[in-house]
Amino acid sequence: MFSTMGALLFASPMIFLLWGLFVSASIVSIMFGVLIFLVALLTFKYLLFYIKELISEDQRPPVAGLMLNLLIHFSRLFDYQTSLAKKYRTFRLLQPSCSEIFTTDPVNIEHILKTNFSNYGKGDYNWNLMRDLFGDGIFAVDGDKWRHQRKLASYEFSTKILRDFSSAVFRANAEKLTSKFSVAAAAKQAIDMQDVLLKSSLDSIFKVGFGVELNSLSGSDDFGNQFTKAFDDSNFIVYCRYVDVFWELKRYLNIGMEASLKRNIKLIDSFIFELIRCKREQMKNVELDRGKEDILSRFLLESEKDPESMTDKYLRDITLNFIIAGKDTTANTLTWFFYMLCKHPLIQEKAALDVREATEAQGNLCADEFAKLVTEAALEKMHYLHAALSETLRLYPAVPVDGKNAAEDDILPDGFKVKKGDGVNYMTYAMGRMTYIWGEDAEEFRPERWLVNGVFRSESPYKFAAFQAGPRICPGKEFAYRQMKILAAVLLQFFRFKLVDETKEATYRTMFTLHVDKGLHLYAYPR
Repeated sequence: MFSTMGALLFASPMIFLLWGLFVSASIVSIMFGVLIFLVALLTFKYLLFYIKELISEDQRPPVAGLMLNLLIHFSRLFDYQTSLAKKYRTFRLLQPSCSEIFTTDPVNIEHILKTNFSNYGKGDYNWNLMRDLFGDGIFAVDGDKWRHQRKLASYEFSTKILRDFSSAVFRANAEKLTSKFSVAAAAKQAIDMQDVLLKSSLDSIFKVGFGVELNSLSGSDDFGNQFTKAFDDSNFIVYCRYVDVFWELKRYLNIGMEASLKRNIKLIDSFIFELIRCKREQMKNVELDRGKEDILSRFLLESEKDPESMTDKYLRDITLNFIIAGKDTTANTLTWFFYMLCKHPLIQEKAALDVREATEAQGNLCADEFAKLVTEAALEKMHYLHAALSETLRLYPAVPVDGKNAAEDDILPDGFKVKKGDGVNYMTYAMGRMTYIWGEDAEEFRPERWLVNGVFRSESPYKFAAFQAGPRICPGKEFAYRQMKILAAVLLQFFRFKLVDETKEATYRTMFTLHVDKGLHLYAYPR
């Protein structure tokens, strides 16, 4: 309803302007008066709804404002949500047809993600906003399609074959990063850490997931770089739909950001469909080694069993969701990790010492020699590094807020009522800053909070929800930690990092995943 009303208000002036070219001024005046009346009527209706909800004693979450507030504070959205969460653990923002509920309460989050899981799916509202980019991929769908993709993904991430193959790919890419930083360090040049990490992660997911050497890190694949930019811009534009009441009209008229999104998706689709076509041809012409198949090959084998359901469009959606899971989450977390290490040099040295002790590295090793020491056993010993990465995720979660939709009326554990159709959001970014969850030092970067006698201790996934929890918990959690630890370990062994501008505070770009706005520029110094 909100989108329809916005579209009406946006389109009406243009309609009357055109009308005025053909009819008399008196008729235009009458019609303009009718328009003013309709706007006033809708505003009055909205005001009555707001007042009614504000004074309601129906055990609904407290009203913290209008959904319009999110548009006003969009550039610092997650900090705005945090400021509201410090006043109310659970609150509502209103729009004319329903409420959007937000919570940081771990008890509520367990209820939403586990206890009453069936009542809180992505829903039609979220799917409609996300479908142009995410399609029917795992991040946007519910029901049978979600269960099908979840089952396939869970199986793939649990295999020893994938673990060993992916670790080898991560070590190889860590060596490439070391080479790139060595050149920059020798020339005393700054480097954009976020840019190189995004490219490295993209190369990794294409190699592990699709069996393709993308080489975006080397800069030799221009189309891969175009794909990355198109994908990141689309991520931002689709997220803007949550606060842009005119997005459907813009899409219909093909103007503004929606026109850019359409061009980006055309490029993305051509890239993914070509990838699927080439992989299918490769599978026809080459006898696959069943022990070395990439994830896309396995999905294509699955599609041969059910070609009507697993169409190329469906494979495109699955593939694209794998890309965002494999590229953005690890690269963004590592970017914030190195930012925090630069802000806390002592913690940087502790993490580097943890790596040296775990690998038992001796002498002046080159990158490929050291990477061989970063074994599964060595990674298990890196308790401080694991704690520092978890502390980064606590404060800078890869997905800062996640939205569900209530299928039926419900009552949350804190006693607040949820109505059918309400949006229900848990705020992982805000949760990391809540003193009632993490103590008075909640906003401090302190890896030691995760250690007991030097050994890493995990927290409840409903308190630390960076990887979701319950049936939707990320099946690639251990995969992500392994990738981050390998890349971080190799880089910390060879370099100390320092921000180009130590006085500047990093900020984020508001989108589905927590990118550092305008990148992270730093210097690398050989150890």
